[in-house]
Amino acid sequence: MKITEAIYFKNFKKKKVNKRLFKLLKDLISKENQIIRSLTSSYQNSYSNSIILKLKKYSEIKLIGMGGSTLGARAIYSFLKDKIKKNFIFIDSLKPKNDKIKNKKSFLNLIISKSGNTLETITNANILVKKNHKNIFITQNQKSYLMTLAKKLKAEVIYHNDFIGGRYSVLSEVGMLPADLMGLKQKKFRQFNNLIKNKNFMNSLILNVSNIHELIKKKRYNSIILNYDKNSYDLFSWYQQLVAESLGKKGKGLLPVISSMPRDNHSLMQYYLDGNRNSFFTFFFVRNESSDKIVNKDVLNSHYYLKNKNVFKIREAQLLATQKVFKKKNIPFRSFHLNKRNEKSLGELFTFFILETILLGKLLNINPYTQPAVELIKTDTKKILL
Repeated sequence: MKITEAIYFKNFKKKKVNKRLFKLLKDLISKENQIIRSLTSSYQNSYSNSIILKLKKYSEIKLIGMGGSTLGARAIYSFLKDKIKKNFIFIDSLKPKNDKIKNKKSFLNLIISKSGNTLETITNANILVKKNHKNIFITQNQKSYLMTLAKKLKAEVIYHNDFIGGRYSVLSEVGMLPADLMGLKQKKFRQFNNLIKNKNFMNSLILNVSNIHELIKKKRYNSIILNYDKNSYDLFSWYQQLVAESLGKKGKGLLPVISSMPRDNHSLMQYYLDGNRNSFFTFFFVRNESSDKIVNKDVLNSHYYLKNKNVFKIREAQLLATQKVFKKKNIPFRSFHLNKRNEKSLGELFTFFILETILLGKLLNINPYTQPAVELIKTDTKKILL
């Protein structure tokens, strides 16, 4: 089914829709919710266009952060890389990468942490950020290490929305400031107002959530993403954190696993098809007609069917064949097929997955906005270092 101009979505086999979902979705849309507001065209960024104009000259940008502070921006950069002329370096592990900057006069550090006290971000900033650099901080308007550091460095601070957790922040300042610096149109990402009027989109979303909930009740706890688009790997790294951190509570939730296709046909597919039936699957494919083409004169006669084919056609054939086998084996799956790669289609995907995750949390009777178990590690790490 075509659920937007760019996205074709094939749902799981139809199940009975959980009636509670309609009320949950209605409440989510109607009540004051900063996360939902960030998806809308009316959301007001905490930075002005004048800042973007001032920072436009920087062609090389280091984005320093962890988890939701970087994953959304990284997903945008990878998915739309062909449209982006600037070079972004993402420092999102505890081993900072000192990439050589080609033009030091055109170099910017963007340091992001909602709390301003993220240990890894503080460590990386200590090693990589200097006073003579151009530094911009995105953090909450409260006393914190990074707020103090920003003042010491006389750096500009953009306030992180207090009510939007990192993994939900992709369409707020955290994702949209980097998108602006990439030369992208941030308004095109925020499609919520159009999507809630789109019956195909909303009905598909509700049935999809209802089906996933039924699969969880049948102890299918692994959500395997069969990704056929290399530029979307970071999108599903973002999705992985969104789902695992939002729903993995009280012995419940889902384990999202990213499987790179067709590579994993030759490693994991045997298990997917014939192993434990504790998973459901998402096929993801983006149309790309301009991919490399087979050199006909070099094709041996035994494989004549490869002539006049490009990599896109071969990859598409592999996807269709895999779906056919999944159907035969009655393995539950859904699929997303994109015919356009742009800000709008990516914004629609962000919106779909955020709404899906929040609604699943409500159905599972857990709070999708917290991550209490992770906080224990942060506390004990500090104790060990003292």
